[in-house]
Amino acid sequence: MNAYALRASLGDDVYFEPSTALLESHIAKITGKEAGLFLPTGTMSNQIALRTHLQQPPYSVITDARAHIYRMEAGGAAFHSGANSIPIIPANEHHLTWEDIEPRIVSGTDVHVAPTHIIALENTLNGTIIPQDDVIEISKNAHSRGIIMHLDGARIWHVAAETGLSMKELCDPFESASLCLSKGLGAPIGTVLVGSAPFITKARWFRKLFGGGMRQTGYMAGCAAYALTYNFPMLPRVHALAKRMQQGLEQLGIGILSPAETCMLFYDPSPIGVEYWEVVERAAQLPDPIKLNGSRLLMHIQTSPQAIEDFLELLRTLKEEKAAAGWKPENAPPKKKTLFRDVYVKAVRPT
Repeated sequence: MNAYALRASLGDDVYFEPSTALLESHIAKITGKEAGLFLPTGTMSNQIALRTHLQQPPYSVITDARAHIYRMEAGGAAFHSGANSIPIIPANEHHLTWEDIEPRIVSGTDVHVAPTHIIALENTLNGTIIPQDDVIEISKNAHSRGIIMHLDGARIWHVAAETGLSMKELCDPFESASLCLSKGLGAPIGTVLVGSAPFITKARWFRKLFGGGMRQTGYMAGCAAYALTYNFPMLPRVHALAKRMQQGLEQLGIGILSPAETCMLFYDPSPIGVEYWEVVERAAQLPDPIKLNGSRLLMHIQTSPQAIEDFLELLRTLKEEKAAAGWKPENAPPKKKTLFRDVYVKAVRPT
């Protein structure tokens, strides 16, 4: 990747950077959009997309209650765009459907409310895939009401690799899409926002305002181009590793909070009497250490099959140690049924 990227141009992307422009154009083409814009982060890309679409408050943005835009971007929709967020918990506990969204849409001229202008979907969300039929249904109904669709596609490449759908098919239901290059694809930095030519022209203006205009981005664009060509084909292997991890955990009697549909899963070791902090500390002490911080297990293009087996063997050892110390399955704490279940659980050692 480094050798590939070193051949890129070194222009100023605030004005025009040739290699970066080629990357933007290529990603726009494969997603079926008119133009693209290179940005340093997915958060900036999402927030600039919202700010570009939203012109004059009051307005609201509908998201999944678990979505990155709603939970993990520091309240950016309110801060940057003055937008009210309407988070929705999916009834099927997997993905939003039109049946979830329709009753929550705000419309009309009542001065007490903020009309819905955007529906933002995240695909994948916690590694799970929104069925494309549901995406299309949401988009069709949203557009019939004059509502804009935005895709947080930080890991949309995984959806393409797993389903066989083209990037154009996945992005067609949306006016704009944010596509991360540094997560599943493994580039060191970067996200490309795609949409219509007028949308990207305005978004480029906001990029400068947000402080995201950069100088020699050609090297970063070169890394991203390499990742698209050589790392994207590796994603099915990553998915297979995640599925192997889930299979092994289930065989040990460990709970699965969110399944391995692509590159990640969320697990619960409490059915075998183990706490997350114990796993984190012991994993860090392995001959080939594994870095963890809680319930999420994330596989990537540099994850080896041996790392999966090492982790499963560690959990097997911990299970045996707990059983030898007298722990029994009936000692497991009861599960509380809550309206919203957060699968992200951080490891905290008791004091």
